[in-house]
Amino acid sequence: MILQEICPVVRLQRLSTSIYVLSIAAPSLARSLRPGQFLNIRVEDGHLLRRPFSAYRREGDHVEILFDVVGKGTALLSRKKPGDTLDVLGPLGVPFGTDGKDFSTALLVGGGLGVAPLPITTEFLRKSRKEVHTFLGGRNSSLVIDGHLENLRVATDDGSRGFRGTVVDLLKEVVATTTFDRPRIFGCGPTPMLRALSAFALERGIPAEVSLEGPMACGIGICQGCPVELKGGGYALMCKDGPVFDVRNINL
Repeated sequence: MILQEICPVVRLQRLSTSIYVLSIAAPSLARSLRPGQFLNIRVEDGHLLRRPFSAYRREGDHVEILFDVVGKGTALLSRKKPGDTLDVLGPLGVPFGTDGKDFSTALLVGGGLGVAPLPITTEFLRKSRKEVHTFLGGRNSSLVIDGHLENLRVATDDGSRGFRGTVVDLLKEVVATTTFDRPRIFGCGPTPMLRALSAFALERGIPAEVSLEGPMACGIGICQGCPVELKGGGYALMCKDGPVFDVRNINL
């Protein structure tokens, strides 16, 4: 069930130069959210288009989003104060399959702000009694957001923290030397990273789901602005049929 709520801002925390966590009071949303789903938020009054944000964490009746200041909308979000309100639509989209019986170990892979859905995904995987290993990548150490995760390994492009290289290269190295019991990959990040991750998963025969990033203005499939090419022909919509897809079904 999709809800529309006017949600008070509870807290805004700055994690790095331009990355923030925003917490809102949203009891109904907090109860119904699933990992990998997103919220569409009207950041400014009078602006028609909402902006999509992955659910980052739940804490009681509060829901958190993680964002980087990259434009006018996120700049406005970064100036919100406790007591300000936001018009929020959600939960939207298809969630990760965290309770499947066909895997025992979850390999979470995030690139940059693709870490956003991984803490709530970790929460649900714990409830399903899955073993969780997390792989994060960033351009440098200041861009790696590593809270609320389990069994963390880090890759940075410049080698300032952990493995020097991409997060997919790190995953390949670890998988080559480690035995994981019935693994499944859950990934989120920029498209080039997800393309490399999908190719690796398919090559190794590891089941994988990826959460795609892209423009999802309406969030419910009306505007048709977020097509995803299907391997069997035709297109799906990222907001309605995703943002989580099985890598066997899409062309990236």
